[in-house]
Formats: sequence, structure tokens, C-alpha cells
Amino acid sequence: MSEPQDQEAVAQPRTAAGVLIFDEAGRVLLVNPTYKPGWEIPGGYLHPGETPSEGAARELKEELGLTTPIGRLLVADWAPHPSEGDKFLFVFDGGLITDADRAQITPDGEEIGEYAFHDEDQIDTILIPRLARRIHAAFMARATRRTVYLENGEPA
Repeated sequence: MSEPQDQEAVAQPRTAAGVLIFDEAGRVLLVNPTYKPGWEIPGGYLHPGETPSEGAARELKEELGLTTPIGRLLVADWAPHPSEGDKFLFVFDGGLITDADRAQITPDGEEIGEYAFHDEDQIDTILIPRLARRIHAAFMARATRRTVYLENGEPA
């Protein structure tokens, strides 16, 4: 049997994973990358063969020196980008970091210049709108113990 002449194109999205880590006041940890403007959550693109939770753990260790356990999936977001193409983005719960554990946080200085904890009501002024929507959905998913599926940061 021969292969069909016209094979249908399939999506090959870039896949990334990030982690939400909270302090004792309920604020979320954000990082300021050195390679682009604006704040982000810790995380990044997956390596070939790496699962989203493995990628999130690797990025957390590389960027901030943290080996915090990666918790449950909070958000899955299909987020096409006009210049970078299709993306599939995962956000995991990184749990709580105590004031005593904050000394472990060490920005790598190459990809991450600084970090800070922010209240949810600050998210819209700090993050790009698409990421802000994703993080608000993650706050809700964490509070309701559900996983949320989004398309471009919006409920599907």
C-alpha cells in the first residue's frame, strides 16, 4: 500500500511550561528576564522528549536555583503567536515558599535578572494581557482545585 500523495499538515506547536509559586501572603512569584522586556512566571520551552512537568522543574532550577516540587496542572492554554506560531502553554502549581525558604531563590543572572512577589490585583499592570489572563485563570484554578483550559488566555 502506498502513502497518500497529499499529506495533511498537522500542528507542531512550541510547548512551554511555567510554575506559580506563592509566598505566605498569597502573592505570586514573578521573574524579570534579561533577554526581553516585561515580567514573566518562572518557566520556559520544553526540550525534546521532556514532559511539561519535567520542563517546569528544570526551568525553575536553572532560572532560580529552586527544587520546589511541581504540583498539579492549573492551566493549559493554546496560544498562537503572530510571529512565533502556535504555542501550547502549561502552568503548574509550585506551592508555597516560606519566608525562611526565600534565601534559596537565586536568579541565574543570565536569563533572570530579578524576582519579586506580587498580589493578584497587580498582575494586569505588570504582565502582558495574554499572560495576565492565564495567571488570573491559574489563581481561580488553584482556589477551586480545578484545571482550566484556555485558548489564547480566554476560557474556551
